[in-house]
Amino acid sequence: MLKTKAMRILDQKKILYEVLEYPHEEGVFLAGEEVAKLLGINPDYLFKTIVTVASSKKYYVFVIPVMAEINLKKCAKAIGEKALDLIHVKNLTDITGYVRGGCSPIGMKKQFPTFIDETAKALEFMIFSAGKIGYQIKMHPNDLVQLINASFLDLKD
Repeated sequence: MLKTKAMRILDQKKILYEVLEYPHEEGVFLAGEEVAKLLGINPDYLFKTIVTVASSKKYYVFVIPVMAEINLKKCAKAIGEKALDLIHVKNLTDITGYVRGGCSPIGMKKQFPTFIDETAKALEFMIFSAGKIGYQIKMHPNDLVQLINASFLDLKD
C-alpha cells in the first residue's frame, strides 16, 4: 500500500488511523462533496486543509468541514492577526510540499500554527487528506490536535 509522509508520521508516533482510498485521476483535484460521495461517507466527517498568509507574512493552516466556507476575517481576529488571505494555489507545493486536493495538515514542510474547526470536537472521527489525491486519513480529532499541536476554533461562516 502507498504510504504518504502523513501516514509514515502517524506510524512512527504509533497513532491509530485508517486510510480511505477513492477512485481518482492522477493530479486531478476533486471537490470535498465529490470525495464524500466516492467514499460513501457523511460529508460532516470530511475536512479540508486551507493554508493562509497573514498581513504579518506568517502562514496559518485551517482545517474546516468540506461543506463550509472559511471566514477569513473571523479567523484573523481569533488568532490576533489584522488580515488573512488564502495563499495562491501555485505557491501551495513550495510552501507545504503538497498539491491542491492532497494537502494534509500532517507533514507539511514546516509545521505552521494550525486551527481545526470546533465542530470536529464532537466527532468520534474526522477524515482529511492523507497528503496525496485519492487518499484520506480517518482518525480521532484529539489525536490530530495533539500530534500537530493544533487548537480548536470556530472557523466557519
